[in-house]
Amino acid sequence: MTLPQFSEALNGKVIAITGAAGVLCSMLTEALCECGAKVALLDRTYEKAKEFEDKLTTRGLVAKAYACNVLEPDSIKAAHEGVFKDFGPCDILINGAGGNNARANTDDEFFSPEDVGKMKTFFDLDPEGIQFVFNLNYMGTLLPSQEFSKDMIGREGCSIINISSMNAFTPLTKIPAYSGAKAAVSNFTQWLAVHFAKVGIRCNAIAPGFFVTAQNQKLLFNDDGTPTARTGKILNNTPTARFGKPEELIGAVIFLASEQASSFVNGVVLPVDGGFNAYSGV
Repeated sequence: MTLPQFSEALNGKVIAITGAAGVLCSMLTEALCECGAKVALLDRTYEKAKEFEDKLTTRGLVAKAYACNVLEPDSIKAAHEGVFKDFGPCDILINGAGGNNARANTDDEFFSPEDVGKMKTFFDLDPEGIQFVFNLNYMGTLLPSQEFSKDMIGREGCSIINISSMNAFTPLTKIPAYSGAKAAVSNFTQWLAVHFAKVGIRCNAIAPGFFVTAQNQKLLFNDDGTPTARTGKILNNTPTARFGKPEELIGAVIFLASEQASSFVNGVVLPVDGGFNAYSGV
């Protein structure tokens, strides 16, 4: 019996991660670098990615920033070519880019006729905002997968890791587009796992529960820093009774990325949620 060495198995691997400069993905990126991987920092805002690159490389870690808009095939192709030139073929792709948009949210959880004209209801949702959210999360996962998986066909130890959400299991109130888009990401994860099964590429996803990020800050906290009513509901329905810490995603990602640890794990969506998905509320 050989016990898997999770982090050591990633030493020397070429890993591309989209949205690398974001709150959660930057934590994952740093951890993967610490494992000895060569990490390509793909982000729409090159300046943020370059600043992060400098932070990592000054510590002797191997990382390089690339401008990449996950909704533009030409941009993804250019980033891929840069990664291939600098590091070689990609072993692991992490589709971390995603997010929500206020234009695709309702103002209240439950519809009431009295709300019409007073707040944003279901009937006021912006079609362009909804389309943006779907494109960013679903197409922003599919398009990079199309490009970077070309390196992986027929090679050992290659995989794609997507970022789904608790919303994919049960839709949350107020955010119908984001919930639907993440459900599509989970479905695509399973589809791609089957599609690539004969050529050695695994595809899995993590489904984070509630973590505080720049995108959900205003939903969770008032301007004075006090928690919103929504925060109270979230924590009451999370058995651990707290928000997740970004570093608590690291173990799940390293596990899924490590061929030694998860070579027979394919097509799963792994919750990292403090028990939220398991709790019925009673």
